[in-house]
Amino acid sequence: MAKKIVSDIELKGKTVLVRADFNVPMKDGEITDDNRIVQALPTINYIVEQGGKIVLFSHLGTVQEESDKQELTLKPVAEALSTKLNKNVVFVPETRGEQLEQAIQELNEGDVLLVENTRFEDVDGKKESKNDAELGKYWASLGDVFVNDAFGTAHREHASNVGIAANLETVA
Repeated sequence: MAKKIVSDIELKGKTVLVRADFNVPMKDGEITDDNRIVQALPTINYIVEQGGKIVLFSHLGTVQEESDKQELTLKPVAEALSTKLNKNVVFVPETRGEQLEQAIQELNEGDVLLVENTRFEDVDGKKESKNDAELGKYWASLGDVFVNDAFGTAHREHASNVGIAANLETVA
């Protein structure tokens, strides 16, 4: 069976969940190397051009306790991505819940949203890193199709890649 890629499917009007690799080096809240963000731009731009509504997922670092969250937020990535795309990227400082669901429902075609660090789910039982089935199913419920664009993390059996892919049409 041939693998499908993002250009093989209709994206217009669909909510497209994208697993990106924004695990960028940071120092004092500043990104020191944005290469991984730059590498994701072709896929993001393609989905925007096709009229998809993009919901980006990524991890950043290793989150073990509540105190890790402040320095490992993806907010600086959202700001850098906004600059590179020359458009507002909606940042949701949550990994699940009403605020995230509402923000996704409010997306228009071509909009981009970044979900907070998926590893924030690891503080309470390593739900991301241990591929919690309920979490993967929940995240999959937020979209119409899943694009795995994080090939550097594709070997990890996490809820944000394997868990979503198990519950939603998936392309590379």
